[in-house]
Formats: sequence, C-alpha cells, structure tokens
Amino acid sequence: PPWAGLDIQFRFRQAQTMIFAIDEVNRNSKLLPSVTLGYSLYDNCLTLGVGFRAALALISGQEEQIILNETCEGSPPVLGVVGDSSSTRSIAISTVLGLYRVPMVSYFATCACLSDRQKFPSFFRTIPSDAFQVRAMIQILKHFGWTWAGLLISDDDYGLHAARSFHSDLGVSGGGCLAYLEALPWEKDLIEFQRIVDVMKKSTARVVIVFAHEGQIINLMEEVVRQNLTGLQWLASEAWSTAAVLQTSDLMPYLGGTLGIAIRRGEIPGLRDFLLQTRPELQHNNSYGNNMVNQFWEFTFQCRFAPTPSGWVENGGKVCSGGEDIETAETGFLDVSDLRSEYNVYKAVYALAYALDEMLKCEPGKGPFSKKSCATLQTLEPWQLVYYLERVNFTTSFGDEVSFDENGDALPIYDIMNWLWLPDGQTKVQNVGEVKMSAFNGEQLTLDVDKIFWNFESKKPPKSVCSNNCPPGTRVVRKKGEPDCCFDCIPCSEGTISNNSNSLECFGCPEDFWSSPQRDLCVPKKTEFLSYEEPLGVCLTTASLLGTFICTVVLGVFIYHRRTPIVRANNSELSFNLLLSLKLCFLCSLLFIGRPRLWTCQLRHAAFGISFVLCVSCILVKTMVVLAVFKASKPGGGASLKWFGVSQQRGTVLVLTSVQAAICTAWLVSSSPSPHKNTKYHNDKIVYECVVGSIVGFSVLLGYIGILAILSFVLAFLARNLPDNFNEAKLITFSMLIFCAVWVAFVPAYVSSPGKYADAVEVFAILASSFGLLLALFGPKCYIILLRPERNTKKAIMGRGQK
Repeated sequence: PPWAGLDIQFRFRQAQTMIFAIDEVNRNSKLLPSVTLGYSLYDNCLTLGVGFRAALALISGQEEQIILNETCEGSPPVLGVVGDSSSTRSIAISTVLGLYRVPMVSYFATCACLSDRQKFPSFFRTIPSDAFQVRAMIQILKHFGWTWAGLLISDDDYGLHAARSFHSDLGVSGGGCLAYLEALPWEKDLIEFQRIVDVMKKSTARVVIVFAHEGQIINLMEEVVRQNLTGLQWLASEAWSTAAVLQTSDLMPYLGGTLGIAIRRGEIPGLRDFLLQTRPELQHNNSYGNNMVNQFWEFTFQCRFAPTPSGWVENGGKVCSGGEDIETAETGFLDVSDLRSEYNVYKAVYALAYALDEMLKCEPGKGPFSKKSCATLQTLEPWQLVYYLERVNFTTSFGDEVSFDENGDALPIYDIMNWLWLPDGQTKVQNVGEVKMSAFNGEQLTLDVDKIFWNFESKKPPKSVCSNNCPPGTRVVRKKGEPDCCFDCIPCSEGTISNNSNSLECFGCPEDFWSSPQRDLCVPKKTEFLSYEEPLGVCLTTASLLGTFICTVVLGVFIYHRRTPIVRANNSELSFNLLLSLKLCFLCSLLFIGRPRLWTCQLRHAAFGISFVLCVSCILVKTMVVLAVFKASKPGGGASLKWFGVSQQRGTVLVLTSVQAAICTAWLVSSSPSPHKNTKYHNDKIVYECVVGSIVGFSVLLGYIGILAILSFVLAFLARNLPDNFNEAKLITFSMLIFCAVWVAFVPAYVSSPGKYADAVEVFAILASSFGLLLALFGPKCYIILLRPERNTKKAIMGRGQK
C-alpha cells in the first residue's frame, strides 16, 4: 500500500532510537560505568509467528534454534526486551518471556489486558494502558456534552479490549452511550466498509471514536470520501492521532478538526545527528547486506542495491551506491520535532539501564534477595532484573518522571491533539491539552478550547445527543428497546424535584421542605416537634436535668454516709443501683425532645423501658428483702435470708432487667420505631414524630413494667404494718402507688394527644414517676441523714431510740 514506505521510515527510526539510547548509556560514565550494553534487532515483519519465534530465540540464546537446551541452566544472553509495538504480538511474546521472567518493556502496546500481573509477570510499558486512554476519551466526551457517539475498532486485541472498556466505563461514569459499534476489517473489504459507512451515515451520532490502525483508517476513509460523508467529529486513538499519511488535502475536508489522544511528546537531544550517520553496511565481498538499513535506503532513494532485480536497470531504475546524502533526501526520517513512540523507546532503554545499574550497586550482605544477597553479572537471573525494574524511578532530560506501578504500567499521561486545516490548504497537528492521572484527583483533563479548530460552519463543537436535555423539574425516562441516551422527559411528581438537567430521577425534598410549582426547588414548610428551643421543651429539659442533679447529690450523700446505720439498714448496694437507674430514667426523657431521628426513635423507648425495669427491679428486690428479714426474725425463719443474699439480689435484678432487654431487642429487630412525617394534623406544617413500629412490642414493654410495679406494690402493701424497724415497706408502698397512678393516667392521655404533645405527655409521665420514686424513697432518709443525724443510730433504726 502507498503508506507502507512511510511506515518503514517510522519503524526504522524507532530502531535507530533504541541504538542511539544504548550508545548514549555506554558513553555515560555515571550510568553502568563498568558495563557495556549490546543489542540484537529483530524485524517481526508485522507477523505474529515471526515475533514469537524471535522471542524463543532470545531466551534460548540461539537465533536460529528456538528450543532451549535440555538442562535449561544458565542465564539467557538477553536480559531485557524492548518491544513489541503491537498488543496482540506483545500478549503472545510476553506469555513466553514471562515463563522465564525475562523483562519486556513495550513502547507501543496499550491493551489493558497486559496489566494482568498474573498472566504477564515481567511485562512493562512506557505507554499508558488503553484503560486510561478510554477514560481520557470519556473525559473529552463529558467535557463537550457528547453523550451519543459511534465506536469503530480494529478487529484485534487492541480494539476489542478498548470496546470492552468503553462499554463498562461509559455506564459507570454516566458519560453517554454508544450509537453503534463496528469492527474494521484488516483486508480491503469494500462491501464491509460500505456497510459500516452506511451505518455511520444513518446514525444521528455526530461523534465517531476510532480505535484502529492507520491502514484500516485509510481503507475506511476511501469509502467515506466516496460517499461524501461529512459533518462528523472524529476522536482518534493514539495509533493514528498524529498519522501524517492521513493529513492530506483529499482527506482534511473530512478529518479536519479531529481530536486525538497522542503519546506524550518528548525531546531527545543528539538524536538527529545520530540519524544523519545512518549508512548501509558494506559486507566483506564488497556488496551491501540485505538488512533494515538497506531496505530503508532503497525506499528513501528509490534505488536498488546490487545485485539488482532482473530488468531493473533496463527500465530506468537506479543502483544504490551507499554514498547518497540522506540530509538532502525528501524524507521525514530526520524530523525529530515530534518524537512520541521514539521517546517511549528511549525511556524503555533507559528503564532497563537504570534497573541494571541499581542492581549492580547492591552491597553484599544488604541485598533484597535470600540471605540479603545481591545479583551479579555472572549469576544474574532475569527475575532479579524484574525486581529492580519494578522499583526504577528516574527523570529524563526532557523532565518526565519514569516509573512503573504494581501492574508494570507507566505514569499515565497523554497529549490531546487537534487536526488544524489552514486556509491555504496546509495541515497542522497542534497540541490543545493533556490528560493525566493524579493520585488525589483521578483523571485530570486540561483543554485549551479556544485553540481547537472545528471543521463546521459554526466553528463550534457539534451537538451529539440522542435526546435533548431534560430541563430542571423533569426526569429522564428511558425509551424501551433503545440505548440509555434515548429518553423522554417526565415532570416530577408533587413533593419531588430535580434541579439539574437530565436528572435520572426526581428527589424528595428534605423533611422540612416541599416542592415548588415548577418542581425545580424545595420551599420551606413549617415544622412541628418537641423542640429544645420552645418553652415546653425548655421546662421538660430543665426538669430532667434537675432530677439528674438531685439523683447525683443523693448518691453522693449516700456514698459519703455509706457506713451509717440508716444507709446500711436499707441495703446500700440496692440503693446505689436504684439511684443510678433513676438517673438513667431522668436522662432518657431527653431522647423524646428534639427532632426525631432513627437512632433516637429506636433508643428512646428501649432506654426508657430498661431504665424503669432496672429501677422497679431494685425496688421489688428491696421489698422481698424486707419480707425475708422479717421472716428471719421469727423462730425457725433464719433460712429465708439464705435465699436473699447479696448474690441472689444481684442475680434477681439482672435477670429481671435482662428480660426487658430481650423484649426491646426483639421489638427493635422485628419492627423498630422510626421517624415519621405526619401531615394528617395540619396542611401547612409537618409534624415529626416517632411511630412505635409494633404496638405489640410497645404494649409488652409497658406491660412488663406494670407487672413488676404491681408486684412490688402488692408485696410492699403486705409488709406495710411490719414493726417500725422495717418501716421502709411503707415508703415503697407509697412510691409504687405514685408510680402506678402516673402510668395509669398516661395511657389515655398519650393516645389522645396529637404530635409533639404525645411526646410531652410521655416525658411528663417519666419525670413525674421518677420524681415520685426519688422523693418517696430517698426523701425521708436524706432528711434524717442531713437534718436529724441523732436519729441515724442503730438504736433509732431498731426502734429503741427516739421516735
């Protein structure tokens, strides 16, 4: 094909760049000072089998024999491979090299599949993965709002893996969808190319993404020109984004304005002078050998080396002398102003050199291998070089940092190119931005939009969408059987809004807002709940904190006077537990104040139920102890105290409280309380309240407290007329009478109170019953301890002192 000659120059310059880099390393006294690098060049002839055979020859050390020796011992003579340029060939070659851990550094293979470290353990590359290139293209699509695009791919690993990445990443990023996906054939199949162009022509997508190679694009463009398909915005992959063969006056009316992802451009000082030294090699028989230099020379000067083909001279063909002046030849071989793949070759050579240099700097006894050993040139294994290659980090003379991540991929960075079609018919590829990976911000796209040339009459970016944007106040509804980018716009329902274009769903307003008539914003609604700021909430909060403070003071008094008779006679441990439980009762009332939330709704009744059961359990045990002590004072009743020792008292309180904890847990797991917006009371406000979830659970919780309270009341009532030295039963009777009266009155009041007043009734019941227990049980004792200390004696307690 007509572009094959340019490809020869391009590939040959890559090979010469590798030789130049090796020569430069050998002349560098600071890098590998005692080692001279050598090389072998292989032409894969764009054929998988040839490249595969070369890989086997490399690791076997035999250029002709491709089978390893029987012992498989010793280091292969080649420690690293620079190449291949093709993803498909790199997959095959790296599979073989990976078995022997021979490092392979590719400068052009971009398939994301090569990042699989398990399959390709010794593969590295100085060009970013296609996975990053795909994400970079998606960034460009999102930047210009192109949500509807076609995708053309090459029918190989390069294109197929790119298509897979597009399908997965486009959906995740929400950047758009593909109108069509077509694979470009390698051969010049006119019928297939005609069908593909027909698909492009009928599609409403104005953006075409092409992940293919130059030869396939040339075949495609012939059909595009034939059908005169204009008005498309092309998005090129790195394989053809800077291809000079496509930048012709015939193709620019169609490809002008193309945006492309390009390999990072670099500069290699001294390369042009090195390329000028290229000369054919004269063999010992005074004839020129058939090598890559000769092929390049024959194409550049349109001549043939002797012996020439039959009839060549007779038909006017020239014979190459080997002395032609390459500097005066019309060739792009010497143009080093836009080095991209060559720059990657240069970095690949230096990566291997720096890895080898770092390995040779290893000090014995401080090495990274077994027993802290180091690798030497005499015992070097390829996997040891892989170890250092994974950790290589250097900066080129152009200022680019070179290192590899855990997958062997280079630092992801691409240039964004734009094909400029000048008024005089000249073409130019200009850099309009870059896209790179940041550790903190992910993919970062930088574009100079003002510099971009758009090949449209409007001189503006085209519009490429399947459906027009849905305005705020509406939501997107997918059309059945069509891609996600094709949709209808449906207005949001009452109470929901969308404040962005193309919203996939309408969002409900926050709890204290409602939707506006246009459904594009939320407007505040009045809200109602038992708040800390309102007078009722302030009073209840103050009462709760006051009760907590009094409990703390009483607890302090009892602890301070814990050795006095009145404290000891009234079972000091149960009294302390009772005071602590009362503090919890006072504090749990605070959970009923403030805006209801899920955790407060779940915690308020559980905390209330467990706190009061703990409190009533202590009272019940105290009552049972009183009865046991009285019975023990009678002849033959001493055994009764045996069953109400300290351990039994603690166990009884724990068991009774654990039952309530189990009830609360079952309630919360099965149907827990939750916050609820209630609008049935008022139309102009929202009442926030907690629904109990399960009426049965709430009833069992209250019922269990009631059973313990009634049992305590009955036992205390039976013991009310015991001798004076056991007169605590009267106090318990009175306290439980108050407690039961409060909660009997609570039920009808709670049911009939709306909204926040139901919470206020419950808080009032908690505080009233807690204050009743605190004052009835501990008021008289504190009175004696603080104001009548003369009655706080054993005689007085036993009824033989003052009364």
